[in-house]
Amino acid sequence: MSQLFDTYELAGQMLRNRIVMAPMTRSRSEGFVANALNARYYRQRSSAGLVITEGTPISAQGQGYLAVPAIYSDAHVEGWSLVTEAAHEAGGIIFAQIWHVGRMSHATLQPDAAAPVGPSDKPVESSPGNRVFINLPEGGRGPADPTPPRALSTAEIPAIEEDFVNAAINAMKAGFDGVEIHGANGYLLEQFLNADLNVRQDRYGGSVENRARLTLETVDQVVANIGAHKVGIRLSPNSQLFVPDYPENQATYLYLAAELGKRGIAYVHLVDNRGQGESLLTHDFLKRFKTAFGGTVILAGGLTREHATQMLEAGLIDLAAFGQPFIANPDLVDRLQRDLPLASPDRPTLYGGGEEGYVDYPVYAELSN
Repeated sequence: MSQLFDTYELAGQMLRNRIVMAPMTRSRSEGFVANALNARYYRQRSSAGLVITEGTPISAQGQGYLAVPAIYSDAHVEGWSLVTEAAHEAGGIIFAQIWHVGRMSHATLQPDAAAPVGPSDKPVESSPGNRVFINLPEGGRGPADPTPPRALSTAEIPAIEEDFVNAAINAMKAGFDGVEIHGANGYLLEQFLNADLNVRQDRYGGSVENRARLTLETVDQVVANIGAHKVGIRLSPNSQLFVPDYPENQATYLYLAAELGKRGIAYVHLVDNRGQGESLLTHDFLKRFKTAFGGTVILAGGLTREHATQMLEAGLIDLAAFGQPFIANPDLVDRLQRDLPLASPDRPTLYGGGEEGYVDYPVYAELSN
């Protein structure tokens, strides 16, 4: 039997299996508040050993997409409480992914229609894949190029770290079992890590240590407020999603691995943002990263049952995260365990809308009756 279905102790919490539901934006939360439909969606998928929610913005400034559930107000906490209650009733363990998009935003989504913020004023490269989701001037909703950002001043950075802390505290109030700090996929923390984008001359730019400072200070402050055992972080080494590549990429992440290991956090969640279908994370890199970190490593990105099993058995990872397979297979754990066929998601319904393509996918037993 594959190790995928073994129990696993994660920072004092016993996971029923080693399968993780990866965070996925689905844009089903009008007014930026989680709702009963979101609760139903997560309940359906709570057979995963660990569920990690879609990214939840830590502030109005941290928003980059319409209809995503935020976590910076009392109303947001109340909405997310519906989700955690539903997940726990189904026996699940659920972490909130706390998120600041940085320069990946649009003035129409920002307070006072201001420019988004980043480590520098370098704009996001214009391409069909580098879009945010807004109310369009001509009516309706759709993708748009991000508004060119302004560089954060040094004096503004502590407030952003405080926003992460408040989001983590709100997540605890909402009943989450922990939080995952979003440091991946070209958003704010990764923008600071990126040597091509981060051309700052202050203590947050230049050397690897300085570029990693915002990430590590954020981790430290969140840990101080809710405990290391309730904190994970997502990272995307070698990724070019919304950001350019740079020569010091792997060295930057191996430095982070060692520093995060000193802090004893619950896990590091690596996402392999595959380039043209090819893995960006070699077995050698994963081995070096895991050795440097010394704790629980989750991997996401194009995994299959067979590949995940091989990675677990080789000791390269501890938990395997699945994203899109969970969309169309709310019973993914059961299907993987019994080696049943997997359904494919209906792509036009991935983002926005209501029940269709969100909570109406049947479990396998319903298909066979």
